Amino acid sequence: MNNGGPFLIAGELTSDGHLLAQRVYYEDTDFSGLVYHARYLHFLERGRTDYLRCLGVEQRELLSADEEGLVFVVHRMEIDFKGPARMDDVLTIRTLTEKAGGAKMVLAQEIRRGDLLLIAAKVIIAVINAKGRPRRLPEALARQMLVASEQVG
Repeated sequence: MNNGGPFLIAGELTSDGHLLAQRVYYEDTDFSGLVYHARYLHFLERGRTDYLRCLGVEQRELLSADEEGLVFVVHRMEIDFKGPARMDDVLTIRTLTEKAGGAKMVLAQEIRRGDLLLIAAKVIIAVINAKGRPRRLPEALARQMLVASEQVG
């Protein structure tokens, strides 16, 4: 029974951005008992995907939304590893849009354990069509992502 409110599998949009809770499992760790560095990419991807989902954007539907199709791909990622996470930790992945327009988006992401910052990332997302060619992010979607992030703070 969850007395703390609704069970939000996709996280939620808050005044702090999109927040998604994830537990660290044995499969996320290496022989030292710490989260293996590449697993943080999985946590960040889940944060980005569920951020879009909470905005009402289903990536699968974007592919067939028009004759060109719309796909998001990671173009560049900068990650600062500030501290380790361990098995059974509950992490919060925070996602915000810094920029959205043209053929790219820039997202700021963090992974925290409580108030402690473990990972800071900047992710540049390229917008392409179904054939892999650059295409413009639809203005309505760019506006939606920027408005959600402007409400932070």
